[in-house]
Amino acid sequence: GGGGAAMYAGLQELGVANGEDLKETLTNCTEPLKAIEQFQTENGVLLPSLQSALPFLDLHGTPRLEFHQSVFDELREKLLERVSAIALEGKVEERYKKLEDLLEKSFSLVKMPSIQPVVMCVMKHLPKVPEKKLKLVMADKDLYKACAVEVKRQIWQDNQALFGDEVSPLLKQYILEKENILFSNEISVLNNFFSPSPKARRQGEVVQKLTQMIGKNVKLYDMVLQFLRTLFLRTRNVHYCTLRAELLMSLHDLEISEICTVDPCHKFTWCLDACIREKFVDNKRARELQGFLDGVKKGQEQVLGDLSMILCDPFAINTLALSTIRHLQDLVGQDTLPRESPDLLLLLRMLSLGQGAWDMIDSQVFKEPKMEVELITKFLPMLMSFVVDDHTFNVDQKLPSEEKGPIPYPSTIPEAFTKFLQDNRIACEIGLYYILHITKQRNKNAFLRLLPGLVETFSDLAFGDIFLHLLTGNLTLLGDEFALEEFCTSLFDGFFLTACSRKENVHRHVLRLLLHLHHKVAPAKLESLQKALEPNKQSGEPVKELYNQLTEKLELRKPSPAEVTETPSMELPLPTVPTPASR
Repeated sequence: GGGGAAMYAGLQELGVANGEDLKETLTNCTEPLKAIEQFQTENGVLLPSLQSALPFLDLHGTPRLEFHQSVFDELREKLLERVSAIALEGKVEERYKKLEDLLEKSFSLVKMPSIQPVVMCVMKHLPKVPEKKLKLVMADKDLYKACAVEVKRQIWQDNQALFGDEVSPLLKQYILEKENILFSNEISVLNNFFSPSPKARRQGEVVQKLTQMIGKNVKLYDMVLQFLRTLFLRTRNVHYCTLRAELLMSLHDLEISEICTVDPCHKFTWCLDACIREKFVDNKRARELQGFLDGVKKGQEQVLGDLSMILCDPFAINTLALSTIRHLQDLVGQDTLPRESPDLLLLLRMLSLGQGAWDMIDSQVFKEPKMEVELITKFLPMLMSFVVDDHTFNVDQKLPSEEKGPIPYPSTIPEAFTKFLQDNRIACEIGLYYILHITKQRNKNAFLRLLPGLVETFSDLAFGDIFLHLLTGNLTLLGDEFALEEFCTSLFDGFFLTACSRKENVHRHVLRLLLHLHHKVAPAKLESLQKALEPNKQSGEPVKELYNQLTEKLELRKPSPAEVTETPSMELPLPTVPTPASR
């Protein structure tokens, strides 16, 4: 039969009889039983001790096939063990010579399912499988699938397109996983996008698979980096920068020196990784990082493109920005100006390099971006003055008030602040982190004062997913303020709703926030928000899905018609008790 033919493919070339031979023997013979016995003797297991045992097995009803199969499985196991042993013993040239001879002999049987594992095992242990064999494997989908990753690496390194096809779905999956975290329905200040440690993130499925695919192969590592650069350029998606750093550090964890020693970013990334773990750049590490940046030699400027991509990783930006805010607070206490703090200047230098990554890789002009003097002389001192305003206000609150009455919180926002957020990328990034900082401190006054500055920002950064993910988390700490009309109007009408119709992602984040906090929002406000946030024809599935979830939650909160009709004749409003489901 045809199925049987595949099972025994290649046996004839080796002079081994197969099913076809037996058929031929039987058609041309006079005594079929004798012929079968003859065939069994010639092609059975040639061990004298077995000749007498076989009839005994026949008596017990054990089919010959089953017996031969078990002998065969046993032999195959032994052979596989032997191949693995050969790969480790004797002089290098000799052992590979042995394996190559074995491959020559066995390759014609590679289509036999029973023999295939042995052939694959031989190839797996050969550092260089002959080109001709690799081509045959590549041309056959099933063989390619069955190959060990060690053999696939040899195929991939000369076939970038094929390697790209293997890597591409993993990169898509990675980006999707990141976006799912940013849009997750769980909103919490303690458990957010930046909570997992670098080491935990590197255990992720995609990083582990890519690490496995690359092995110790520098050529494949370079190809993956090239894919990441190209995709980052094409999409501006910063998660590719995260993956660039995670991949390098995953190889670092495994001590793959073949790759780590040739990646010029290795030591810088390692040091930065430790900062990200602590969510802070301490002075000792700051010096070390500065040393790497100052050490970029003439003629090697291209490394700045790689370093900028490492610094553009949102986890790096987050660490640098949080450290900048901490430094500014310390400077207020020390009465020191930003330009007098070398540590702060270094943080700004790294932020600039990270934020300039896309332009640098796009233009292929490898030099550090110029720092705008006004950022240091005007913008940062302005943030420090906000910190001072808060101190002053808090002290005033505590003083016994004489005739003068309570001092109001400064409500106006300096025009320069708004302008910096619109025109300067670094100022905008630091400004947004300052707003996250005051929200986390539950400083409602400062939040409402600066919020209008977020409506128009550099490249719409305030409507980016990472910022909105963090902001929605921090706003849960101000939950009680949502009962106040004024607070809701500033936050929703003044900020979120200005962008909802033109930015689908903002629409999603507002709905996420309301799903979490709807029971805190003043009922009248909730009703108008529900109308304003209704999806339109252009809305995507995620928005519709969230809106439906919100509508269901709000339905559960409404009192049932029965309760409404039984109101006593005096028309006293019943206090609405939230149902457990809305919690």
